Amino acid sequence: MRQKTQTDRTRPPLCHAAAREPGGGQVSARADGHNFSRPTGSKLVGAAFEARAMEFLQRQRLRLVARNVLCRGGEIDLVMRDRDGSLVFVEVRARAQQHYGGAAASIGWQKKQRIVRAARHYLATRSRRSHDEPACRFDVIAFEAGRLVWLRDAFRADEV
Repeated sequence: MRQKTQTDRTRPPLCHAAAREPGGGQVSARADGHNFSRPTGSKLVGAAFEARAMEFLQRQRLRLVARNVLCRGGEIDLVMRDRDGSLVFVEVRARAQQHYGGAAASIGWQKKQRIVRAARHYLATRSRRSHDEPACRFDVIAFEAGRLVWLRDAFRADEV
């Protein structure tokens, strides 16, 4: 039997224990090892940029299909449907400064791989419900110092 440490004594014996993240947000640590964080400042800012991007794309007559699609190896910020029926997987990036190339340049080879992996997962799980494979493309909405830049067909799945 192990001895109780000072940390054990101060933490309540619940299955959910709130702990502070370094950025000031709270994390709910569960007994089964999963952590679910409450939105921190940067997550709230990211969500606001995603909302602006979604509104812009809807004004361009794209229709929202899904938001924040997660799979084990990646995430897609927005999944939209274009007027021609194709699925558009959208990565939203924002940078206040142009250092290191800005928002669009911050999407490197690894990030593209993660987006493509998540898109393939999305299509595989979606295809169980419908057997047709729609045309797809990968767009980027970059906020460069607050200015929205839409990069249609920013990269292709076969490039990564």
